[in-house]
Amino acid sequence: MRILVLGAAGMVGRQLIEAIIADDTRLGDKVTEIDAFDVVKPAFDSQAGGITIACSAGNIADEATVRALVDKRPDMIFHLAAIVSGEAEAEFEKGYAINLDGTRYLLEAIRQQDGVYRPRLVFTSSIAVFGAPFEDPITDTFLSAPLTSYGAQKAIGELLLSDYSRKGFVDGVGIRLPTIVVRPGKPNKAASGFFSGIIREPLAGHEAILPVDDSVRHWVASPAAAVGFLLHAATMDTETLGARRCLTMPGLSITIGEMIEALREVAGNEAVALIRRVPDATIEKIVAGWPRDFDASRASDVGFVADNNFANIIRAHIADEAARNAAA
Repeated sequence: MRILVLGAAGMVGRQLIEAIIADDTRLGDKVTEIDAFDVVKPAFDSQAGGITIACSAGNIADEATVRALVDKRPDMIFHLAAIVSGEAEAEFEKGYAINLDGTRYLLEAIRQQDGVYRPRLVFTSSIAVFGAPFEDPITDTFLSAPLTSYGAQKAIGELLLSDYSRKGFVDGVGIRLPTIVVRPGKPNKAASGFFSGIIREPLAGHEAILPVDDSVRHWVASPAAAVGFLLHAATMDTETLGARRCLTMPGLSITIGEMIEALREVAGNEAVALIRRVPDATIEKIVAGWPRDFDASRASDVGFVADNNFANIIRAHIADEAARNAAA
């Protein structure tokens, strides 16, 4: 089986490939080849666990680049490539080029094959496809009316995925990811980056900036849960989805204050003291338009499983960081 991962250098993409290497039959048939693609060249050995890995860099907004990747006819495609919310909002043209045109080029490259080729395509969407005012909790039937450019781009991608699946060009599954916490590494340009930062930085002994009020509530899941969502979406029976190919992933609805108390439980008052509150009107405005709580029973009913305890998410992050440092 040949796999294509777009966005393979990102945190979730890397962990997805590592999970496949660790169990090359996790996707059903034995995986023999992985094409790992991103805007920067992913860092994987050319051979790992009996799998040949071809790493390449390029621009998903370039039609010829995307067509060349699809011409290899991967059996399964994971489309994680995107620029994040804050960057998509600040750079309007770039957001639509990467997040929309790249998705459309991918679907068109698949459609323009021989008419027999029909790969499973897992598309990472976002809860940003929903905009206020919200029902409480939000269900999969709630109006998709995003209030950010990033959300609009993901919502259009969902419509394209469903339509190309309906026409039989692709076997698509769209998963609306919660905000993934705790992300390892350095902060990115996502408006949601502080959700990880207020946990990750204090655990490392560094100050963290909190730009919003403690009462802000959000929908989150761990990196391990995100990888689990992707793997399940890749192997599930899509007949259970019918024509509605996109669904909201389960997660935890939690306030900033509750996150901080979980940090206190795991790492003590010293870690919490490293959080500095610096209100940011721009971030506050963006976050105010984000959904806070979901009824994700549709996803749960077809086998998607998420976290149920934020303190355990923090403990898993600590264990992952220790393992990463030991391997370095």
